[in-house]
Amino acid sequence: MNNTVANAGKREIWIDWMRVAACFMVILVHSTEPFYLGGDGSLILNQADAFWSSFFDSFVRACVPLFVVASSYLQFPLHYSAGEFFRRRTVRVLIPFVVWLIVYAFVWGEPASNLKSLLLNFNYSAGHLWFVYMLIGVYLIMPLLSPWAEKVGKKELQVYLGIWLFTTFIPLIRDWVSSDPLAFAYGPTGIPRQALYPLWGEASWNGYGLFYYMSGFIGYLLLGLYFRKFVGELSWSKTLGIAIPAWLGGFAITFGGFLRRVYETSGGNFPAEGIINDAVYWETTWCNDTIGVALMTVAWILLFRKIKNEGGFYKKVLLPVSKTSYGVYLSHILLLVPIGGTVREWLGSGDEGLLGFWTTPVEIVLSAVLAFVAVSALSVLIQKIPKIGKYIMG
Repeated sequence: MNNTVANAGKREIWIDWMRVAACFMVILVHSTEPFYLGGDGSLILNQADAFWSSFFDSFVRACVPLFVVASSYLQFPLHYSAGEFFRRRTVRVLIPFVVWLIVYAFVWGEPASNLKSLLLNFNYSAGHLWFVYMLIGVYLIMPLLSPWAEKVGKKELQVYLGIWLFTTFIPLIRDWVSSDPLAFAYGPTGIPRQALYPLWGEASWNGYGLFYYMSGFIGYLLLGLYFRKFVGELSWSKTLGIAIPAWLGGFAITFGGFLRRVYETSGGNFPAEGIINDAVYWETTWCNDTIGVALMTVAWILLFRKIKNEGGFYKKVLLPVSKTSYGVYLSHILLLVPIGGTVREWLGSGDEGLLGFWTTPVEIVLSAVLAFVAVSALSVLIQKIPKIGKYIMG
């Protein structure tokens, strides 16, 4: 019998730990944003804020890929028919998503305008909801790939993962060559950013180049499949022997890349302030489809797979939060914004803050912890509401 089907009903303890950790990582990422976003779009008050923004955001940047890997590990290849899969995903993912799209439409901005814009995209005031569109896209392709995933061999899958791994260098290659005067924009780019240099078949009339279909989050779908099918139990020495170099290498790329771009655009002068394009440029090595994030994702997976603890804390605290992790993700901004604002108002800003150089890291961590605890508790309670809880929190 296929191993995936045979183990479909088995609880993967380490996945629960990873989900909850990824939720906290996401909140930590969003707790960091006020320290490099502001003004006309981008604003870093001083060198300390530049350092701490890069440190914390780089440390946890693998959070979103970890969610995709968890879904892949548990759902891919499909355990049941495509129709049943989409029925379950509708209840678990789509309906709560629509609920929270509407909630955010009324929370920030003009409700009528916000609701109208939902026909085309999410409201940017709730920018974290981009994730759900991507996740639904991954779900749409899973039934197509499932027959292949059932039969794929280890070496064949390694080849495809290798191709995908190469694509994680493409954003950096683009960044490297985009200063060339021949660089120009192609296709829809979303938030304004530097002109994208066309590579390997791309042009102003074609955004679908050679590696288009092998890039992005499809790689994390394959990565989850690879760990499920071909990576057995590893010793601690082998786990750490792979995870530590991978994580340190990935962190160096993301951390150093952000700081280099900040100093490049600011000339080393602070406050560093500019339009949103600058922040997008600073974040180049933070993008989920770049090599640094991919390396850290592998490292985190290896480490979480070693967690076997399913004692009292797991059963009473962590498991309930894991079961509503999607709800935590959808709702956390509602509480994080006022909590983070209160903490920053209390402790002050930058070097002039209550704790000097340590003001910013304390504010980031304290905001994240308070918001995480509050949102997790509320999400668990709401999910338990009879009949409607699952439609709100997933």
